[in-house]
Parts: sequence; structure tokens; C-alpha cells
Amino acid sequence: MQVAARRRRGAVAGREPVASGDRAASLPDDFYEKIRPRLLQRIGEELREARCVLDLGCGGCELGRFLAETCSQEVIGVDIADGSFPDRHELKSRTRRLLRCVKADARRLGFLATGAVDAVVMLWALHELKNPRAVLVEARRVLRVGGKLLIVDFPRGSLAQRLWNEDYYTPHQACDLLAAAGYANISVGLVERGQMLWAKGYRAAKKERTPCVERWVGRKLEVGSRRAS
Repeated sequence: MQVAARRRRGAVAGREPVASGDRAASLPDDFYEKIRPRLLQRIGEELREARCVLDLGCGGCELGRFLAETCSQEVIGVDIADGSFPDRHELKSRTRRLLRCVKADARRLGFLATGAVDAVVMLWALHELKNPRAVLVEARRVLRVGGKLLIVDFPRGSLAQRLWNEDYYTPHQACDLLAAAGYANISVGLVERGQMLWAKGYRAAKKERTPCVERWVGRKLEVGSRRAS
């Protein structure tokens, strides 16, 4: 399987700052395949405190299977198409108990109560969304207070853009999206040699809108948020 089969196809407009094109040009075409196991481990570590995880744009539920089998987490995978969902009869019995794959529109998760999950993750999916703000708002609704949203995607200017001729979000643009959807304590940065966008936000008790700030730490770009004064 190609990396996530990019889960879907789509494009969005981006703006500076971007990943380093010079760095991307020096990377092999199979870079994303090589980092995939490490990326799953990294996501598992980030979400280790969550008991129930919602995976939006889950594709073939690869991440959900990893979290269920490796981290013993309950995972609900949601995708607009179910053609890639695993055959439940081929799953381990323990995985079948923990993993549920649902065909649904991520903008309307009526089967989940408000505050039903501890964490929401989107892997290689944000850039595919036609209405990302609506999805992020609905994801915030189903998160418990204090729950974490994690977005992992290709950034603008990355190797992925050269490989698949698509456009992606910049760190600052991703931060703007999370802030507009009401997330608090937002942080956005680039990982894996600048080839992956890593964005986090939390559901606060009340909806907040926070302006984004950018800063360089060493040679690494970090984008965060702060309360308006």
C-alpha cells in the first residue's frame, strides 16, 4: 500500500511558512514508507493517556489497528468510504473488541455523544477535507473537556507535494484552523526532517479563539497560540 494511499485525493491553498523544498529534494521517494512505523509509534506515544480514540479519515484503519493492538486503546475509525475497512473476521479477537470502523461523514458524528472520546487523531487526512472547519468543530464536540486533537499531515513544500502534485497546509494555516474551531493550547510544528506537520489542540471548557504566534527554536519552526490580551 502506498503511504496511506494518501487516504483520499484533494488540495487546499497554503501560505508561508513552508517546509524546506531543498531538504525535500534530497530525500528518497520511499521516505514516507520508511518513516511510517516510527510515525505510528510516535502517535501512540502522543496519545498514550487516551482510553478511547477517534480516528477521522481512517482509510484502512491501519492506525486504529496499531493503537488497539499495541496500546490496548479503544479506537473508533471513521471514513466517508468503507471499501478499505479490514475484514473483521481477519482481525485478532482482541482487536475486534477494541476497534470499530464506521462509514460516516466526519462533519456529522451523530452516533457519538458530546464528550464521548478522549482524543481525536487525523493522519494524512486534513488536506483532503472540503470543509475542514466543520470537521474540526464536530471533532471538538465529541472530545471530552481537556481532550486532545492531534493532526499529522504532509506540510506545504514537502516531499509529498513533489511526489503527488498536491498542495498542503502550512503550520500557520493549520494553527488558524484550530483556533477558528475553538481549540485551546494549540501547538503546531514540523517533524521527521520537516516532512510532517504535527498539530495539537485541546477542548477547553468554553469555546476560545486564540491568535497564533510563530517562533524559531534553534533551526526548528514552531507555531503556537496565546490568549488575546
